[in-house]
Amino acid sequence: TASGLSSVLCVLFVCLSVCLFFSDLVYLVYVLVMIYAAICSDYLFACRETNLKVRQAIPETAELGEKAETLAKFDGEVICEVPNNKLDKFDGLLEWKQHKYGLTNSNILLRGCRLRNTNTVYGLVIYAGHDTKLMQNSGESPFKRTATDRLMNYLVLLIFVVLVVLAIVCAIAESIWEASTGEAFQWYVPWDDELNSPAIIATLQFFSYIIVMNTLVPISLYVSVEVIRLGLSWLIDWDCEMYDEETDTPPKARTTTLNEELGQIQYIFSDKTGTLTQNVMTFHMCSVGGNCLYGGTPNAPTLTDSLQTMKLDQESKRIDFSSNEYADKNFEFYDQSLLDDCRTNKEVTDFFRLIALCHTVMPEKDGTTKRPLYQAQSPDEGALVSAAANFGIVFTERSPSVVRLNVHGKEESYQVLCILDFDNVRKRMSVVVKGPSPDDRIQLLCKGADNMVFERLAGGQDDKKQKTLEHLKWFGTEGLRTLCLASKDLTEKEWDEWNRKYQDASTATQDRDEKLRTVFEEIEDNLTLLGATAVEDKLQDEVPRTIARLASASIKIWVLTGDKEETAINIGYSCRLLTDDMEQVFIVEGRDVPSVKQSLTTLSRQIISARKQYRGLSPDDDVDFVDGKVHTSGLEPKESVRDATDSPDGPTLHDEPEFALVINGYSLSPALEEDVKDLFVKTACLCKAVICCRVTPLQKAMVVELVKESKKAVTLAIGDGANDVSMIKAAHIGVGISGKEGRQAVLASDYALAQFRFLERLLLVHGRWSYMRMCKFLRYFFYKNFAFTWCQFWFAWFSGFTAQTVYDAWFITFYNVIFTSLPVLALGILDQDVDDATCLRYPKLYVPGQQNRLFNVKLFLLSLFNGVLVSCALYFFMYGAFHSILSGDGKDAATLDVFQTVLAGTLVIVVNLQVGLDTYYWTPVNHVFIWGSILAWFAFIFTLYGPNGVATLFPGFFPAGAVAPFALDLPAFWMSALVISAICVFPVMAIRYLVNVWSPTLIDVVRKHQGSECCECHPVEFKWNRRRKDSDSDERPVGTASPTSHLVRQGTKEAPTGFAFSQEPGYGDLIRSGRMSFVDTSHRRSASVKERTGEMDRVVGSISSTHSGASIQPLSPVDKPNSNL
Repeated sequence: TASGLSSVLCVLFVCLSVCLFFSDLVYLVYVLVMIYAAICSDYLFACRETNLKVRQAIPETAELGEKAETLAKFDGEVICEVPNNKLDKFDGLLEWKQHKYGLTNSNILLRGCRLRNTNTVYGLVIYAGHDTKLMQNSGESPFKRTATDRLMNYLVLLIFVVLVVLAIVCAIAESIWEASTGEAFQWYVPWDDELNSPAIIATLQFFSYIIVMNTLVPISLYVSVEVIRLGLSWLIDWDCEMYDEETDTPPKARTTTLNEELGQIQYIFSDKTGTLTQNVMTFHMCSVGGNCLYGGTPNAPTLTDSLQTMKLDQESKRIDFSSNEYADKNFEFYDQSLLDDCRTNKEVTDFFRLIALCHTVMPEKDGTTKRPLYQAQSPDEGALVSAAANFGIVFTERSPSVVRLNVHGKEESYQVLCILDFDNVRKRMSVVVKGPSPDDRIQLLCKGADNMVFERLAGGQDDKKQKTLEHLKWFGTEGLRTLCLASKDLTEKEWDEWNRKYQDASTATQDRDEKLRTVFEEIEDNLTLLGATAVEDKLQDEVPRTIARLASASIKIWVLTGDKEETAINIGYSCRLLTDDMEQVFIVEGRDVPSVKQSLTTLSRQIISARKQYRGLSPDDDVDFVDGKVHTSGLEPKESVRDATDSPDGPTLHDEPEFALVINGYSLSPALEEDVKDLFVKTACLCKAVICCRVTPLQKAMVVELVKESKKAVTLAIGDGANDVSMIKAAHIGVGISGKEGRQAVLASDYALAQFRFLERLLLVHGRWSYMRMCKFLRYFFYKNFAFTWCQFWFAWFSGFTAQTVYDAWFITFYNVIFTSLPVLALGILDQDVDDATCLRYPKLYVPGQQNRLFNVKLFLLSLFNGVLVSCALYFFMYGAFHSILSGDGKDAATLDVFQTVLAGTLVIVVNLQVGLDTYYWTPVNHVFIWGSILAWFAFIFTLYGPNGVATLFPGFFPAGAVAPFALDLPAFWMSALVISAICVFPVMAIRYLVNVWSPTLIDVVRKHQGSECCECHPVEFKWNRRRKDSDSDERPVGTASPTSHLVRQGTKEAPTGFAFSQEPGYGDLIRSGRMSFVDTSHRRSASVKERTGEMDRVVGSISSTHSGASIQPLSPVDKPNSNL
């Protein structure tokens, strides 16, 4: 039986040896697979547009049908633009049967598209191969690597240099030894005939020692790092606290290479619409004719005609729309006067009639209700058309050339003559309609941004315009998205003349867009103002709390949005990005480089002057402020000049005057110029918050790149739409929100979340844990490798530099595979210094990651020094203990085989005790891995070198024989293992204790008082649990404050509120083409851990940290997180 077991063990060892032999090949294959996955993911992003887009043939060619004979007779000629990379633009002309037809982007299918709702498409290939727009847009995908990765690569190179130096030292020593002693020692170690010189022998020994001490270079480090990152990614995916039950969307780590950098974020760049807000629009208020202001909510400020503040009655009830069979049951409106006036006031009826006619919404039958379902590209349009239906003007049906309304029970039919589509340049859309019978008057109905509409109003409307402008400003203070509505009557002659110009422009082959805009300008003139709408885009849940907590973690938040100034500012106040405690909110409105540069210079001087005054410094003192630190001539940066005199309870950096910066898109362009960008970054970084409004997607990416390059800071970009993709890919880490604008942002992101509020947990919990775990793993990995390999260097001085190994060859093979691999993996995946609730409660714990305190060159060198000291204790204590030792039967035990065995066993015990000392959070997995690794060595030594071990079966391969029982029977082994473990571990414990007592870090203070509480809060257990969380919300109502008293304007331009429009151009042509029609969808399928309180808040909150320059402030009870998993 013993012989059979030995044979089986031998076969297993042979198989394992083969696997280890091919380990380098496996690692190479792994790297190739990772590279392939990165390429494929970039390709999928480039070719997978998940939003449903309508593409169709022009009506003239659509009549060809599907017959091959008819299609074969097609002899048209297409004249088009040269190949380019503009995915949203195409200019072409079809000449067929002596007629010319314009071709636009809506008439072509891009390579990589997928057909939906259509089985077959017959088409003409225009571009092929590298001329296609997809290939024209293909480029190198940004390869993101963490700062830890880059540092790790440099350190591995440094270790290789150390290896070469050690090999050179051993080679030189070998030549000296051979010259002095080896030549007379040839009777024992003879020279070969070719190796008759100490120099030649030393040269060969150099390469021998490179091989012998190659374990100094941690090749297995990279594989272990990837395993840990994979585990950390799974923990993110499995965290049910970031699961959104409403949309059934879990978090998703779409990459495994950036986890630890989540714990080092210094700047967050966020989109607004759909990211901070819900992108669910609701009709909130409106202004009709400049005289009547409707809307609001009970107990909320509204505005009267005299511009005096008033409130709806607190007992005002929600309007009952039950008498309207087309009404939306979920629609809430509290101003009864609007519903009354809509039935009696023609001006109000015309206002809503324009809303019901001027849009690109498509109706669908529901089957359950008479009210159609509105499918809108722009959520703003959907909200407005739905609101009009609730007030009795119902959009019921659309055909290519007809729109039908139900106006208070009366059917009206309008002929759509032309749709002047929306684009980002015009910032408005118009329709030309004729009807209803019997009047059949021709009207141009227009809606768009206030400044665009006001510029095109007819004279004699100054009073109406001024009052509407005042209402718009009020809407802006409420953070609402606005549109202005206007109309114009046309005669038949005017329409015919303009239509001819329109047809000529639409068939132009060059500069078609510019020619169309010129034609549109001609008819969109002399308009009559009807009023303005205000749509509310509500904040997502817990956005104010999330931003406040991230700001408390010293993370600066910049909002990059396409909305207008007032809307962006007031959303900033609503989400607490801007606060009333701020000294000033600066607004830069220059339009050229000199004016912007002058404004930024003035602002930076004001901020520095205010901070000097706060700190009691003279205006002439040569002091600069960078990222909250004081820089003085000849001195190192420090947190505060007053730190030396202030008491711990005195002012901190949080008491300093705070500022915010708001900059428009037209001012941002000159601010990003080469000679201004450094000043812009410096001024912006002096502010607590930055809002960039009216910015383009390219400008978003440029701002992110500028901060990356100038500040050398770790950045994160978060957004939900296609316009955020460039920003997401430019940042170190991109986060996509699974919102209502498709999945473009998610496909381009590194991490996907359902809500902005989950970003708090992703960074402060998972990011911080990942960074802490990775840093502890790296420090320990370098330590154990140096402790292991340096013994080989000491042994060289006692073996005549013959490159003899001090360890058994099989032990060298299994050291990093079995005896030390699993404990460090458990440390890197499962360790927690504090639980998740504490991470959220004390955001300042996040700061060490931003400052690279847990792993840097200094800590790397300390780990190496610790490993060298441990190797010294191991080798020289063992050498002294076993130099002339005898066994119990009087035999000489001072053999190399015995020394190898006891040295290896003690090394395994010491390094595993060290990883246990580094472990904060013990789980059954840690116990099994740590103690199991020690026991694995004993099992290994008895299996290989036991009485009936593998060595006894193959003595030729294992000359040591059954050395295990002989070595482990020596009392000196057990005493040495105990003493050396104490020598190696106790000093580390003593140093950590003294540091904890004399100079505690933030985490030391929190852990000390957390442990003294004996609280019932247990560390996190990750599991997938889609149960409903507690409905108790800690979101406090946020009153809207007018920012007027906080604004210091640089310039004189009065900017109205932001307009509500987010659709793409081209839908007007699609609607009128006849391919989009009324759709019947009648058969559509319907789709806690207890809070910590008491002494910890009082004690920890009063302790000032010398590492952060500010006291640790726990969050107020209302801000405490729900850490129930």
